[in-house]
Amino acid sequence: MWINTKDNMNFFSEPNVTHTVITVSELNNRAKTLLEQAIPLLWIEGEISNLKRYPSGHWYFSLKDIGAQVRCVMFRHKNQYLDWQPKEGQHVEVRARATLYESRGDFQLNVETMRRAGQGDLFAAFEQLKARLKKTGLFDPSRKKPLPTFAQQIGIITSPNTAALQDVLSTLQRRMPMLPVIIYPTPVQGTDAAKSIAAAINIASNHADCNVLILCRGGGSIEDLWSFNEEIVAQAIVACNIPIISGIGHETDFTIADFVADQRAPTPTAAAELASLDSSELHHRLNTQYQRLTRIILHHIEQQMQQTDILAHRLTHPGERLHNQQSLLKHTKDRLINSYTHYIEKKHWKLNGFKQHLASTAPKIPRLLTHQDELTRRLQQAMAHHLKTQTISLQHKQTQLAHLNPQSVLDRGYSITYSAQGTVIRNSNQVKPDDKIQVKFAQGKADAEIIKRK
Repeated sequence: MWINTKDNMNFFSEPNVTHTVITVSELNNRAKTLLEQAIPLLWIEGEISNLKRYPSGHWYFSLKDIGAQVRCVMFRHKNQYLDWQPKEGQHVEVRARATLYESRGDFQLNVETMRRAGQGDLFAAFEQLKARLKKTGLFDPSRKKPLPTFAQQIGIITSPNTAALQDVLSTLQRRMPMLPVIIYPTPVQGTDAAKSIAAAINIASNHADCNVLILCRGGGSIEDLWSFNEEIVAQAIVACNIPIISGIGHETDFTIADFVADQRAPTPTAAAELASLDSSELHHRLNTQYQRLTRIILHHIEQQMQQTDILAHRLTHPGERLHNQQSLLKHTKDRLINSYTHYIEKKHWKLNGFKQHLASTAPKIPRLLTHQDELTRRLQQAMAHHLKTQTISLQHKQTQLAHLNPQSVLDRGYSITYSAQGTVIRNSNQVKPDDKIQVKFAQGKADAEIIKRK
């Protein structure tokens, strides 16, 4: 993204030159800021010159072409991820950010990563093939074959003179010494290596001597591993009837073969571990299963022995069983008779209890009639006294009500004056001249108007 010179370069305008003074440090700092904002992270191609590797692990060099050169620095935490060593005069491509080394005012590039010149085309070809094969479904997990639980024979497709093969063989020897191994030799690097790898895969698939294959080689640059990025190898892996484990390069290396293979291992050693069981672990698992099966069988035998004892104890002579049944029948008969007798006695005692309760609670009719007459007489007296009391109270309240009745006041010649709103006028301050009023007499009403207030 390019900066706006109007907003960011105003300190170079004429008014500031005459009035503003800045230090060299501030100038370099502003220049560095402008460079980092104006020039994005980009790829730059050139030839390495004056390469120096410092004890700190940092690399300092120049990148040049026919017409110019630029200083570069690649710090240790960035260059440690390169799996190759750049050399003086080598043509490379760097991904870098333009900046300014403030202490010296030097323009330089801070390099993020580096690759050999031309690798950009290889990466582009890799991505194009990857996208095309993925679109056709070659990377679909549902297409891939499961690995066998117990490999009966393992096939290894690789170059016979590589360290990767020795790593795989030593791992298999350590984990499963008796497991047969077939090696399908093929070049893994070079012009016709892809065709040879595909042919070896087809041979192994047609012979069907193995039930799992390992496709492996050691680490290297993208050019070294390019044979495994060829479509012919990918198609051979897909057409193979035997599950294939890819163990190509280091953990960070990815090839088309890794995406197409039925299982990807980060290294050849890891591929050998995926293809084989650990004999010591298998022996431990078998021993555990043997002990578990022994315990289950022993427990079953003990249960059957106990069940036999129970059945033997239950097995008796028929005559003894008849005698036991007769004894049980007699005992049941005696319990039934005793139970019926006890039931009859219980009901008899309950009936006697009801009789005694009824006799003790029989009503005394003459005394109840006398008590009823007494209650009737007392009720009549109470009602007469209450009625008399209420009559006197009513008469007293009628007298009070007559005294408080406004009509009585009006009958004595007084009147009540109301305003136009219907409120009672008690004070002359409530009215003023020309106000309408209403006067209520003992008989009828009259409308009036205020002429003068006193």
